[in-house]
Amino acid sequence: MNHHCVAIVPADDLDASTAFYRLLGFEVAADFGSYRILADERGWHLHLNHMPGWPKRTEDNPFGLYLYVEDVDAVADRVRDRIIERGAPNAKPWGTYEFAVSDPTGVLVRIGRIIA
Repeated sequence: MNHHCVAIVPADDLDASTAFYRLLGFEVAADFGSYRILADERGWHLHLNHMPGWPKRTEDNPFGLYLYVEDVDAVADRVRDRIIERGAPNAKPWGTYEFAVSDPTGVLVRIGRIIA
């Protein structure tokens, strides 16, 4: 088995968070009521933990995720109205082509790929 890391993200509204992450390419792999495991066919895994009232203000949520994908533009097309930065996706000085969105609880989600 390969080593890998999975983020556990708190979610005030599991259905809203699940719908958001479906737009990015995740599907529900397991549902335990207040805990959902999301995955895609290529190796992404994400756990959503129901945390009512979290956070008190979405702008105070300190969590973030970076999702590496081959086709950044295809994912951007599915969430275009949620992209934070105008004109994104675009190339960044640190060598990625990316954009960012926020999930329903304020988790910053960057989606990108390394550019050669």
